[in-house]
Amino acid sequence: MSFIYSKVRFQSLHTSLWLVCLPLALSSCGFLEYIAKPIDQQAVIQKFENKTPDSERFKQYLAYNNYQLNTFPITHWGLDELTYCSLFFHPSLDVARAQWRAAEASQSSAGARPLPNISGSYGKGDNANEDISPYTYNLSIDIPIETANKRNIRIENAQHLSESAKLEIAQTAWNLRTQVAATYYELQLNQAQLRALSKELTYRQEIVDLYQKRQDLGLASKIELSYSKLLLQATNAALNAQQQNKGVLTAKLANNLGLPLSQVQQMAFAESPTPDAVIAAAQQSLATDVQSKALLNRLDLRVALERYAQAESRLKLEIAKQYPNITISPSYTYEFGSKVWSLGLSSLMTFINKNKFAIAEAKQLREVEAAQFESLQSSVINEAHTARAKLMQTQQSLTDNQRLYALQQDNTKRMQSLFTSGEIDRLELTIAKLEELMSEKNLVLANFQMHTSINNLENTLQQPLKNQSIRPTAFNAVSTD
Repeated sequence: MSFIYSKVRFQSLHTSLWLVCLPLALSSCGFLEYIAKPIDQQAVIQKFENKTPDSERFKQYLAYNNYQLNTFPITHWGLDELTYCSLFFHPSLDVARAQWRAAEASQSSAGARPLPNISGSYGKGDNANEDISPYTYNLSIDIPIETANKRNIRIENAQHLSESAKLEIAQTAWNLRTQVAATYYELQLNQAQLRALSKELTYRQEIVDLYQKRQDLGLASKIELSYSKLLLQATNAALNAQQQNKGVLTAKLANNLGLPLSQVQQMAFAESPTPDAVIAAAQQSLATDVQSKALLNRLDLRVALERYAQAESRLKLEIAKQYPNITISPSYTYEFGSKVWSLGLSSLMTFINKNKFAIAEAKQLREVEAAQFESLQSSVINEAHTARAKLMQTQQSLTDNQRLYALQQDNTKRMQSLFTSGEIDRLELTIAKLEELMSEKNLVLANFQMHTSINNLENTLQQPLKNQSIRPTAFNAVSTD
């Protein structure tokens, strides 16, 4: 009878184990499998080479940002179009977006509740004590319970981390705009200098030819001829240097746009608006408090605030860890014929040190973030005032150069009249034209410095001074749709 009873108990044990294991087996069918995703370097190269601003996706992106269909294809690329190009093609934004998605995913894992553990054992004795049954088995479940709101604190920390990563996307987008603008203005300066140097080379050659004729007639010294030839050579060297610099700047712009160099070399660039037009459009913005604008718009300040909020969350979590989590462990044991039900309770003895070391570290990290925010905010305030003062200074310099250039133009007209009436010779007229050209070159440089100052102030405020067609939401750049 005892053998039959033991067999029945053994079958009952099997049935119980199956009942426990069956849900686990069914749930294992939904497990995710690892799928390898190796990086194909050649495919990445091909993807980069296939990037083109003539693609339909980029046109749709521009249309979404209020570009009319009749503007395609774009024949002259201005700063707005180049900025959109960079926001659409540059891979650094893909990196920022991937980091943000990873931070988004961390919110789900932060909200996960601790899973219960299940454990069991099975054994068979030799029945030496003439027990009712030789079998023994046990089944227990550990149910962890988090205390002190730790789960919500983890979620709060993950939300701040995600928001910080999202702001980093906008910061990356704005940095791209700043780099594109700086290179665009350098290219504009390069083009203007090439035109001026080509004209200067013509004037220098005329002067050399005139001195050569005079020297042949004994009316000019060799020193005058040699000096004019040296100036001609210097102008020629400067022209060659600017031509080579054009290639460097084009490659730099291609890097800022995230496009192949061959695509950028085919682009025709629009003339930038004059600094006077930008300043006139920005008078209202400049009249207001630039400090308040900078403090309101700066993304790095908002990122610093999110980092401080993360430090606060970490301190909250460490304080919450003073209160130990609890694990409830109900179990059933069948031991040689005896049935035992039990209920266990376990917890870490955190009240011994009250987590004071981790709390002290978290407090210090919060102080670090607070100090960094204060330092950054002070720096932003100073940058705003410095950038505005620099803009005013370069604006005055531009006005002075515009006045000098107008005077030189009047002087050239006067010299042209004197030459027509036969009162001066061609050499004096050419030198007058050259003086006007030197004044024009100074004006070109002053224009560039003015554009650079405008770009610096825009970068400090992180807001375009000119009312442009570019949408502010484009800098969020969480997607290219």
